[in-house]
Amino acid sequence: MRTRTSAASQQLACCHICLKLAPQDVQDCPRCGSPTHLRKPNSLQRTLALLVTATLLYIPANIFPIMITDQLGTALPSTILGGVILLIELGSAPIAAVIFIASVMIPSGKLMAMYYLCWCAHKGNVKRTKSKSVLYRATEFIGKWSMVDVFVVAILVALVSLGGLLSIQPGIAATAFAAVVIITMVAAESFDPRLLWDEMENTDD
Repeated sequence: MRTRTSAASQQLACCHICLKLAPQDVQDCPRCGSPTHLRKPNSLQRTLALLVTATLLYIPANIFPIMITDQLGTALPSTILGGVILLIELGSAPIAAVIFIASVMIPSGKLMAMYYLCWCAHKGNVKRTKSKSVLYRATEFIGKWSMVDVFVVAILVALVSLGGLLSIQPGIAATAFAAVVIITMVAAESFDPRLLWDEMENTDD
């Protein structure tokens, strides 16, 4: 007796817009007219392509200056980690902590988590599938807040510029980092978490 059955095993496709189930041979959703699929088409391939792009962009985001500090006419470019150290030296440890967590820990964690989930879906690893689903939901949730660091830099630029003696301008790495955040959000959205459960259903047969 099956303990876990999916709509796909019953030849039912899902609409990605209104989530209505329809027979597999029905190409368009009978309710909203959007295309229906058993699983998101080429989910793993598209997700991996986006993750590789985000990983490549994360390199210049860390190598090039993310902000340029102008103090008494002397411009000092800072990378993400350099900016964190500079903010600590300026006595802004809380802001430095926010930037470090949002710019280093969260993006790195998101990339590693998504690579791991893609690997598990590809290999059909059925161990701790429920935990992997929790990991996916956490990754998707965090992705919605990844732009916090970009907003922090923008606010920092506006606030510090009011000082006169000290001003901060965004660097080229800010653009690369914003692209990393957006692409990882799209990657998480393109990943189909139901792939994690498909192999488990086969083992129940």
